[in-house]
Amino acid sequence: MNIGEASARTGVSQRMIRHYEKIGLIPAPARRGSGYRNYAHADIARLRFIANARDLGFAIEEIGELLELWGNDHRASAEVKALALAKAEELGRKAKALSDMRESLLHLAEGCAGDARPDCPIIARMAGEV
Repeated sequence: MNIGEASARTGVSQRMIRHYEKIGLIPAPARRGSGYRNYAHADIARLRFIANARDLGFAIEEIGELLELWGNDHRASAEVKALALAKAEELGRKAKALSDMRESLLHLAEGCAGDARPDCPIIARMAGEV
């Protein structure tokens, strides 16, 4: 199948498919006589794996590790679990940081009159005046 079909079947944009090929996350597909890429079912499975891993927050380097584990019939599930738990911990830290930022913004907005006057605690905070 061509890149458009591969994109439609996996939900991965054509641009990202080309990028994944360029960085080695997916092997270069066979080419048709016309020069167009010809994706096999194994390529589609790999792209779906990558898309699912991205949806879970894994970075490109981590996805590379996961792909190696996926292709290793002798892998220890403990390795996969360790990667998942480390990612969950990282996401927890990021979620806390985002929550803290949200609370700060809400607090600043609460202190802002939001009227025609120029004084604004939000601007003052960003300027380092508060």
